[in-house]
Amino acid sequence: MRYLIGVDFQPGADETPMEEWTRGEVAAHLDYYRVLNDELVASGELVGHTILTGPDLAKIVRSDGRSAPVVTDGPFQEFKEWLAGFQIVEVESEERAIEIAALVSAVPGPNGVPTQQPIHVRRIMDDAPSDASEMEEYLRQATGA
Repeated sequence: MRYLIGVDFQPGADETPMEEWTRGEVAAHLDYYRVLNDELVASGELVGHTILTGPDLAKIVRSDGRSAPVVTDGPFQEFKEWLAGFQIVEVESEERAIEIAALVSAVPGPNGVPTQQPIHVRRIMDDAPSDASEMEEYLRQATGA
């Protein structure tokens, strides 16, 4: 099973913005991620990972499929909820995906204290809905209806 482990801009227990961390705190934070990713590569669980640019650089594209697309950018209402980066892991169970998310949440922040940042865990679908019935079932599950 593959899962997306998502990190957004929400703070954890300490809401000090990273811009106010010391260089050493930032280095420890990045080193932790590097070691964790190396361990997940060695175990064969890390399929991929990436860091995204900030939402202030994102573009919103709308198209009717006939005329030129309309492209807009920020400002955005809830900066903290935009995805900052993610890992794709392939694991035996949801429990293992949650264990990995817990390791991500424990990344050090100010004074070396684990950030306890909320981390998203979402299973990646094996197959996308291919007809109206499958889309209806997907929407029922996605919305809880």
